[in-house]
Amino acid sequence: MRVGLDVGGTKTDAVVVDARDQVLASVRLATLWGPVGVVETVADAVAALGTLPGIDAAQFSSVGIGMPGQVRPGSGRVTHALNLGVADLDVAAAVAPRLGLPVHVENDVKAAALGAAALEPPGASLAFLNLGTGVAAGIVLGGALWRGAGGSAGEVGHISIDPEGPLCRCGGRGCIEALAGGAAIADRWGRPAALPVRDVFDAADAGDPLAAVIRRDLARAVAAAVRILVLTADVERVVLGGGLTALADRMLAEVRIELERSAAASPFLRSLALADRMRVLPAGSPAAAVGAAIVGGTAIGQEVSARG
Repeated sequence: MRVGLDVGGTKTDAVVVDARDQVLASVRLATLWGPVGVVETVADAVAALGTLPGIDAAQFSSVGIGMPGQVRPGSGRVTHALNLGVADLDVAAAVAPRLGLPVHVENDVKAAALGAAALEPPGASLAFLNLGTGVAAGIVLGGALWRGAGGSAGEVGHISIDPEGPLCRCGGRGCIEALAGGAAIADRWGRPAALPVRDVFDAADAGDPLAAVIRRDLARAVAAAVRILVLTADVERVVLGGGLTALADRMLAEVRIELERSAAASPFLRSLALADRMRVLPAGSPAAAVGAAIVGGTAIGQEVSARG
C-alpha cells in the first residue's frame, strides 16, 4: 500500500492505493497554515488513513506528497509555496521521522499529471493543464514525467501570446497566465466577489463589455496553451483541471471556437484535431493524490534499483 497526499491551500486530500494504482481509501482534512501546520497536516492525514476499515498502516510502504511551489527534482525541499505560508521547507526531512516511512515530494501539478495519466490507457502521452490561481502544465510521456533540462517543462503559463496584453507576475506582458490565471482575472475585473471568475462570466452573459473581453481572453489563452502543448510534445490528450474547470460547461465552447478559428486557415493545425484532444478532469477526481502516491512508489523503486 502506498500513500499519496495532495496538500492544497485550504484542504488536503490523502489516499491509499494498491499496486495497480487503485484507490482503497481516502480522507480529506483542512490544511493548517505555515511550515509547522503543513507537517502536522501530513502526519494527521496519514494517521487518519491508518484507522480506516480494511486499511493496515503496517502495510504502508511509502508516502508521496504533491504540493504547490518549486520542488527541486530528487529532493524533498519545497520553496515559494506562498499559499501554504511556506517559503522554504524540507518536507521530507520534517515528515519522514514522524511517519517512519520514506517520503518523496513533487510539485502538485506534476503529481496531478501522473494521476491523470493513470486514468488513461497504458502508455498514453498526456499533458495536465492546471487552470487555477496560476496556469501551468505537467507532461507525461511514456508513463514518466517529462521535466526538461531544469525541471521547468510545462510552464506554459509564462508564454506571451499578446505583447500588448496585461502585465504578468513574471514581468512579461500578455502571458497565458496573465489572461487565464484566476488571480490575474480577479485583478483585471477589480470588483469585489467571492468567486471573481464566475462573476466575470455572469457579467459577460449580462452584456458587460469588460467582462466579455476578459472571458474572451481566458478562452484564447486556454486555447493557446492547448495548442502549444500539442505542438511541442504532441501529447494524445490535454486534460484540464484546477479550480477554473468548475466553469468548464461555460468555458469550453469558447475554447473550442478559438481552436477552430486558429485552425481555419491552416490545414496542418486542422489535421491535429486539437479540440478533440481536450477533456476535463472529472470533478472530485483524486488525480493529484494518486499521482503523489505514484511518485512515492516510483522513487522507492528507483532507490532499490540503484542500490542493487
